[in-house]
Order: sequence, then C-alpha cells, then structure tokens
Amino acid sequence: MKRWNDKMRPMELVEVDKQAHKMIVAWLLFELNSQNLSAREKAVLGEDIVRGGIFDYLYRLVITDIKPPIFYQIKSNPAHYQKLTAWVLNELQPRVQPLGKDFWDGMKSHFERQVSGDESLASRILDAAHLFASRWEFHLIRDMNTWDEEMEDIEDNFRRGLEAHLDLSGVRQLIEGPSTRLGKFAFMCGQLRFQKRWSQTPRIPETSVLGHMFIVACLAYFFSIAAGACPVRRQNNFYAGLFHDIPELLTRDIISPVKSSVQGIGDLIREYEGRELERRLFSILDRSVYGGLVDRLEYFLGIAVGSEFEATIMEDGKAKVVSWEQLQGPCNRDECCPKDGRMLKVCDHLAAFLEAYTALSNGITNAHLQQASWRIRTLYQNQSLTEELHIGALLADFD
Repeated sequence: MKRWNDKMRPMELVEVDKQAHKMIVAWLLFELNSQNLSAREKAVLGEDIVRGGIFDYLYRLVITDIKPPIFYQIKSNPAHYQKLTAWVLNELQPRVQPLGKDFWDGMKSHFERQVSGDESLASRILDAAHLFASRWEFHLIRDMNTWDEEMEDIEDNFRRGLEAHLDLSGVRQLIEGPSTRLGKFAFMCGQLRFQKRWSQTPRIPETSVLGHMFIVACLAYFFSIAAGACPVRRQNNFYAGLFHDIPELLTRDIISPVKSSVQGIGDLIREYEGRELERRLFSILDRSVYGGLVDRLEYFLGIAVGSEFEATIMEDGKAKVVSWEQLQGPCNRDECCPKDGRMLKVCDHLAAFLEAYTALSNGITNAHLQQASWRIRTLYQNQSLTEELHIGALLADFD
C-alpha cells in the first residue's frame, strides 16, 4: 500500500513502514506518559495502544484508495465517518474473527470511540505518533515538490496537529527533532525504511527492515492471543517484534546464510551489535535522562540473556530465562513481565516466508527465494507451539 503516490518522491513510501515508525513513537510516548500510573493502569493503557495501532493499520488497508484530505473530510462528519467505518468493519470481520470474540469486540469498540471523538490518553498518544511519523515522511518529499500548492497546507496541518498534543510528555522533544535526544532516536528509527530486506535478491514488492519489524510485531501479538498470553506478555511480544531488528540501523540487513556460513560469525556479529547499540543508540537516549527507556529496550532485545529469542521474565529487577512451559504456566502473569523467545523466532521466520512467498507469487523466481521458502517449510513442518498453533499446518495453507 503506497503513500504520497500523488507526489514526486525519492523512493516508494509504503503504509507498513509508516505504521512501524508510528508504533515506535507511540511506545516512546507510552513509556513517558505512564510513569505515574499503577501497574494495572499501565497494562490497560499499553493494551489500548497496541491494539489501537493494529486496528488503525487494518482500517487503513481497507481504505487505501481514499486520499488523506478526503478521508479527513469524511472523518469530520460523524454520520459519514460512521457509515465508512461500518463498511470497513464489514470488510474486516471475516478476516479477524479467527482471533476471537475479544479481539473483534475490541475493534468495534475502538472505532465506535473514534467515531464519537475519542480523547482518551491512548487515542491521543496514537494520534501524536501518527502525526509525527507522517510528518517525518512528508519532510522527505517536501523539497522535491516546492511547486505544489498543497505543501504549505500539509506542513501547517502537521504543525497544528502536533502542537495540540504538547501536553503529552515527549511531544515537544519529538517536534524539535534531532536537536533533542528523544527526537534523534525517533528520527534514527525512521531510517530503517531505507534499508531493504533481501537487498541482493530482486523481489516484488520490496520490503524494508522497518516494515518487516511491524509485521513480526503484529504476528507476535496474534500468536500471543492464540496462546492465551496475559496482557503484558502480549504487549512485550509486540514490542520485542517491533524492535528485534533495530541493531540493523548499525549493521545493515545481514542475511541468515551469511550469519551461519562460518562458525562463530553469528556470535561475532552479535558482539559487534551489542557494542554499537550501546555506543551509538542507547547513548543517544542517555541512561541518566531516559534510563527507563533504555532498560526496556534492553529487555526487548534480550541484551542481558544473550538473545532476543530467549523466553524471559523479570525477577528481582533482572531478566531471567524461562522455558515455554513456564511461560504458559506460572509465569503467564502480568507481574512477571513475561516475554516469549521461541514464538518471536517463529514470527520472524513466518514474516520472511511471507516475503519470499509473495515475491514468488508475483512471478519473481530465483534460487534465494525458493531456498528460503523450502527451508522454512521444512524447519516447521512438524512443529507447533500449542494445539491451536501448529506452524506446519499454517504454512501448508500457502500451497
């Protein structure tokens, strides 16, 4: 789904990249604006933000052909917005109902609140994050379209929209951009849309590292629902997926065969990534200023336990590796702050499979894509996470 496709642009801008950037910014704002909430209140807010982001993405996929100015005019008229939303929900219902009644009811409630003018903290955080990510994209194309009479109005709308959220902690720093620590971190994350997956393998459509991270995050959340994960575990899995490839800001996308071709090369890459993360990314946030954000990022990335693909809980303020059985049993509680490892790896592989499968379906045939598809099918043909989550059966549906 392309964005800004009526403007001159230096590269294709697509919806999944923008949604990924939006949810990274939403996470920053969530952490900064939930510091005074109880654990229960924070979990509820976090769930509303993650689900709201997924719901909004699904909504955008359905209304892909409606230009933003037209959509905002429709949105300004409650009766028209309600009719459009009813049609969108009708289109989405058969696709999302397998996720269960709670997810479907949550989606309906989310858009009912949107139609009625939702001003909840979750809604405002998502709106501010949306405006920031869209404005970031707009600045990529602004100087290439100086003759376009819409440019000034678009810039003004973004400015006024973000200024309306200045009461939220972190928004001012985001507006000020790379001159602030928070703004610089958010800007750097946006650069992952420039890095293409499978960079030496022609594919249609191409996908970026940023978009891949969002797909993995959504899959991790959906799998968490199917596995009966507690709310905090679902949220942790979403954000672990959303950030799992952030070291590629520093190393670029290194394909799996390269990592496994020479003994020890994977460990060497991980060691380098760890040093560079600390030097070039975590230092931007500065532990003395945003120590809580750094701690959470380290937990999502599995820094303390050696891999983001280890299942962990928080015990006495430290990450502790646990088994799948423990995650599904006594550790499946919000207060344990559980995060999956094996499930995240499955979602990462499934996203890679979908990338290869889509390219092959679009007529792009080469050895890399065929080998990747075969390797992932073979790896998971007899594997399952739960009775409801048989990975081999899921992949078999793509024949």
